[in-house]
Amino acid sequence: MSKLFYDHLISLDKLGVEIKGIVETPEEREELWRVVDEIVHHKVLGCVLDRLPQEYHDEFLTKFHEAPYDEGIIVFIDDKLDVEDSIEEVIKSELAKLANEILQELFDG
Repeated sequence: MSKLFYDHLISLDKLGVEIKGIVETPEEREELWRVVDEIVHHKVLGCVLDRLPQEYHDEFLTKFHEAPYDEGIIVFIDDKLDVEDSIEEVIKSELAKLANEILQELFDG
């Protein structure tokens, strides 16, 4: 997958170890990571859009579409938010919860 503005915020090491332990083939591992990447992507965009005022959604989506790798998007988001936590902290927290949910689903589901 190509580089995205939030890649540096993702820490799925524990999930990676668990995935290696439960899948049998490289194809299964690749498919599972594809699903995880998609879930993470939707979670991050949802997290941003839920917090970003509606009036900035189009501008954010345009910036993301034109240069999804641009870490300056984080600065844009933080400038538009009226909260104490940076969007980086919010995303890290949400992704940590998501990783735990995925792990739980893998072993309980």
